[in-house]
Amino acid sequence: MNRPLPLRTSPGTGPGDLTGAMEAVAQGDKEAFSALYDALAPMVFGIVIKVVRDRAQSEEVAQEAMIDLWRQAARYRPDAGSVTSWAATIAHRRAVDRVRSAQAAADREHARAAREHTTAFDEVAEQVETRLDSEQVRRCLRGLSELQRQAVTLAYYRGLTYREVAETLRTPLPTIKTRMRDGLIRLRDCMGVTT
Repeated sequence: MNRPLPLRTSPGTGPGDLTGAMEAVAQGDKEAFSALYDALAPMVFGIVIKVVRDRAQSEEVAQEAMIDLWRQAARYRPDAGSVTSWAATIAHRRAVDRVRSAQAAADREHARAAREHTTAFDEVAEQVETRLDSEQVRRCLRGLSELQRQAVTLAYYRGLTYREVAETLRTPLPTIKTRMRDGLIRLRDCMGVTT
């Protein structure tokens, strides 16, 4: 039997009213759930937005938490705590789950992007790799100064950027750029590549 509840969003809603509403919700009373929703939704949203920090997602998570209250109403036990704390616990768990899920998705996307990342090679390096055999490349690399060879090898065979080469060799970035340019010009000339 559905009974009317004096619960609507009045500031004087007491814990007994919420417990009674929860018992009615457990019996499938939609009006009781509506009253419970009106009483708890603002608090649930407040908890969720503090964790999720995105309004649109917080609205979605708060809605999911309220649906959980409906579905799990029969599991509520008044002797274990108030309806408000039970709803707050459900809301907090839902919010934390959403944040963890979003972080895991971002981590997976970052890992996928890192696996698919390819370093762009400049035209000289591409021509060196595609048109000449490895022995000629080794011979021409031997013709570079040690510093030029290190910079070119790190950039083109290990895929490091100019900045990463500079950090690895503990050398200023402009110096690395100069070594790379001079080394690539010498490689191009040694291998007979025309641009």
